[in-house]
Amino acid sequence: MDITLDPSRDDLPLMANTSHMLVRHYALDLDVDFESQVIEGTIVLFLEDGNRFKEPSHSSTETCPLESNEAFNFRTPEPCPVPVTNARTFSSKMAYNDFTICGKGEKDTSDKGGNHDNWEQASGISSSKYCCDTGDHGSEDFLLVLDCCDLSVLKVEEVDVAAVPGIEKFTRSPRLTVGSEVLRNEIIHELVTMPADRWREQLDYYARCSQAPGCGELFFDTDTWSLQIRKKGAQTATDFPHAVRIWYKTKPEGRSVTWTSDQSGRPCVYTIGSPINNRALFPCQEPPVAMSTWQATVRAAASFVVLMSGENSAKPTQIREGCSSWHYYVTMPMPASTFTIAVGCWTEVMPETCSSDDRPSKRPIPSSKADFRCVGACGHMEYPCRFQNAAATTQEVIPHRVFAPLCLKDACQETLLRLIPSCLSAAHSVLGTHPFSRLDVLVVPANFPSLGMASPHIVFLSQSTLTGSSHLCGTRLCHEIAHAWFGLAIGARDWTEEWLSEGFATHLEDVFWAEAQQLSPDEAQEQQELRACLRWHRLQDELRNSSEEMQVLRPSKEKTGHVSESGASVIKHGLNPEKIFMQVHYLKGYFLLRFLAKRLGDETYFSFLRKFVYTFHGQLILSQDFLQMLLENIPEEKRLGLSVESIFQDWLESSGIPQQLQRERQAGAECGLARQVGAEVSKWIRVNRRPRKRKRGERAEVFEKLLPDQLVLLLERLLEQKTLSARTLRSLHRTYRLQEQDAELQRLTKAVERTGLSERCRLAFPSNAFQVQRLRLDMPTTKCALRFSGQREAFFQFLKQYFFLNLNYKSFCAHKKNVNDLYNSTIHCR
Repeated sequence: MDITLDPSRDDLPLMANTSHMLVRHYALDLDVDFESQVIEGTIVLFLEDGNRFKEPSHSSTETCPLESNEAFNFRTPEPCPVPVTNARTFSSKMAYNDFTICGKGEKDTSDKGGNHDNWEQASGISSSKYCCDTGDHGSEDFLLVLDCCDLSVLKVEEVDVAAVPGIEKFTRSPRLTVGSEVLRNEIIHELVTMPADRWREQLDYYARCSQAPGCGELFFDTDTWSLQIRKKGAQTATDFPHAVRIWYKTKPEGRSVTWTSDQSGRPCVYTIGSPINNRALFPCQEPPVAMSTWQATVRAAASFVVLMSGENSAKPTQIREGCSSWHYYVTMPMPASTFTIAVGCWTEVMPETCSSDDRPSKRPIPSSKADFRCVGACGHMEYPCRFQNAAATTQEVIPHRVFAPLCLKDACQETLLRLIPSCLSAAHSVLGTHPFSRLDVLVVPANFPSLGMASPHIVFLSQSTLTGSSHLCGTRLCHEIAHAWFGLAIGARDWTEEWLSEGFATHLEDVFWAEAQQLSPDEAQEQQELRACLRWHRLQDELRNSSEEMQVLRPSKEKTGHVSESGASVIKHGLNPEKIFMQVHYLKGYFLLRFLAKRLGDETYFSFLRKFVYTFHGQLILSQDFLQMLLENIPEEKRLGLSVESIFQDWLESSGIPQQLQRERQAGAECGLARQVGAEVSKWIRVNRRPRKRKRGERAEVFEKLLPDQLVLLLERLLEQKTLSARTLRSLHRTYRLQEQDAELQRLTKAVERTGLSERCRLAFPSNAFQVQRLRLDMPTTKCALRFSGQREAFFQFLKQYFFLNLNYKSFCAHKKNVNDLYNSTIHCR
C-alpha cells in the first residue's frame, strides 16, 4: 500500500478510513530522550465505529486508493522488545486515590472563569502477556488505517478494558459474557458518550482503561504514509476492538518534531505543524473530521519543562530522582493535527510588580460590541463548552503564562508579558467568549520557520517579535490569538481552504491591535488602510511570482470536502514545496473579508461575526457555510449581485487578483499615512541625488517621525531605487534608528543596504553552490543542502527562514520558483 509521490509537486495523502471508525480519545504515555532524540511509549486509541456516529457523507472520483478490503502483508504478532520505563503491572488491587472523580450527581469544580483546575495523575506503562495469533491472515477482516510516517511501531494490542475495577457500571446488558469483545466495545461506547458534566469521571476512566492489560496482539503493517491494523475474525468495524494500544517510538529525522537547541544552548524539541502535522509524532487520524479529545503523560529529565495543548496548567510530579512527569488533558474535541508539545529548559517569565498607574487603562466597550451573548444550545458535539458558562462569557482576560529560554527573560518582560492582557481583552471585546480557558505563550528557538503558530491553549512566537518596538510583537500576538476562534474553535473541514483560518486571522489582527492600542475610530481606520496598502503590494508581488494553480483559495472547487468511501482523501498541493513560501491564502482571504466588511459596514459585519462564532464554534466548516450565513444577514439593498456562486467564481476559485479588488484599489485614494510616506520618499530621493557637499544656503531636509508600518512602506519604496549611496544609508540609519527596529524592518534595512545584490537576485536565482557563494549568501547553503539530502521539505523550511531574514520580499518571491534547481544542483555538488 506504499504510495510513491513526487515531493516537488504532489498532494498530501490522508489515509485514515474515518468513514468506518473514528478515534474519540487518545491517551498518550511517553518518555522524551534527548540523548537519542527519540520520543517513545504507548498511545491508546478509544474508537467508535461508523454505526454509532453520524457524519455527512461525501463521495468523489478523486479518491485515495485505499479501501478497507485490500490485502496487505501483515506482520505476525510475536514477542517484541517493549519499553519498560516506569513500567508496572496492572492489578485489580491498584489504588485510585490520586484521582478526583465527580459522580453523576456531584458538582464540577471548575472555577468561575470556566477553567479546569490542575487535575493530575502519575501514569505508568502496563505490562501484559502476549497472545499470538499465527493463523490465516486472509483479506476479509476489517482494516483500521491510521495516518503514520517516520515512526517505528513495535507492537499493537487490544486493551482489556473489562478488567478495570468498577467498569461494570458501563455495561447495559447483564447477560454479556465477561471478557467478550462485545462487552469491551460496549464499555468503550458508554465511556465515549458520557455527558459533558461528567468530564472528570470520563477522564479518570480513560486513564484507568489506558493502563489495563492487553488481551491479544493485533496484526499490523506500515507503509510510507499509514499504519494498518487488523484482528483475525473481526470482519466489520463493529467487531473490531474499540480500545487499541500501540507501542512505538519516533525517529530523530521525523518530520513532525524538531530536535534543536534554544537560544541559551540547551536542548529542546517541539512540534512544527504542517505540512505533515502529527503523523510522525504518534499514529493518528489526520482528517479534520476525526475530532477527538486527548490526555498525555510525558516524562523527561527534571531540568526540563513540558508544555502542551492542555486545559490544565500542569505542574511536574517527581517520579524518581532526576525525572519528572507532566500530565495534560483536553475535553474539547479537535482534530489531531492541532496537538502541540514543546519540551525544553524553558523559564517561566513572571510579571514584575507594578503600580496601578503602570497598568494599561481600560475604556468602556461600546454596547454594540459588548452585546455578544447568545441564547440557545450549541450546535457541536457535547463537551464542557465555555459559551454555555456565564462566568466564562464575561472573562475578558483568560489566565496565561509566558515561557522562554533564560536569555530572553528580560525581553519577554519588557515587551511580550505586558501586551498579552490588552490583546486578549481586545479579542474578547470584538468576538466575545474566549473558546479556551487558558493560554501559554512560548518563545521558540531561532530556527522556528515562521513568526508564530497557534494551537489549543498554547502559542509559539518567534524571538524576532521581541526586537524593536512592540508593534510586530503585538500584531503577531493578535494574529495568533485570533486563531483561537478561526482555525481552532472553528476549523476548516477541508485543509485546502486555509483562507478560513489565515484570512480571518490576518483580517482580525488589525482590528484586535487597534482595540488593544485604544485608538480612536479615525486612527484605527487610517492604520488599517495603511496595512491594506502594504498587503496590496505584497499580494501583487506574490501573484506575479507564483504559478496560477497555487493562487486559488479553493483549488478542489466543487469537490471541496469530498472524500472516498472509506474517508481517505488527498490535500491538493499539500506537499508542494512552493506552498511553504506562499501567503496568498493570508492576503487574498484578508481582502475578501475586508471587501465583505465594507459592503455590510463594520458594525453589522462584526455583529454577524459574533453570531457566526456562536453558531459554529466546536465545528468544522466549508466556505459556503460562512458565505451563506453572511448573505442571509445582508439586507437586500446591500447585496448588489453578491451570491455564494459569484464569490466562489471571483475570489475563491480563480487565480490572479479579483476584479472587485482591482477596481477598489485603482479607484481608491491613498490614505493620509501612505501619502505622508510618499512625501518622505521624495525627500530621500532628493538627498540621494545631491552631491556630497551641500550648496551654500541650501536647506537640509527635515524628516517626519513615522509609524512602524510607515517605515516598512518607506523602505519598500526605496528598494525600487537602483542604488542608494553609502551617505544616504547612514543618514537613514541615524534618522530612524533602524538598528533598534523590529525584525521586519531590519530585514528590509539589509535589503536596502544591498540594493545591487537584490537586483541580481531578482534577475536569476543561483543555479549551483558556487554561484550561491558568489552572491555572498552568509549561511552555509551547500552544507545545509547536503545535510538535508533526501529531505526536500526540511531544506525548503531552511531556505524560507534564511530568505525571510536576509532578503527583501520581491527577491524572496523570485527565489521560490527555482528552489528545486538549487536543491538538486547543490546535492549533485558532492
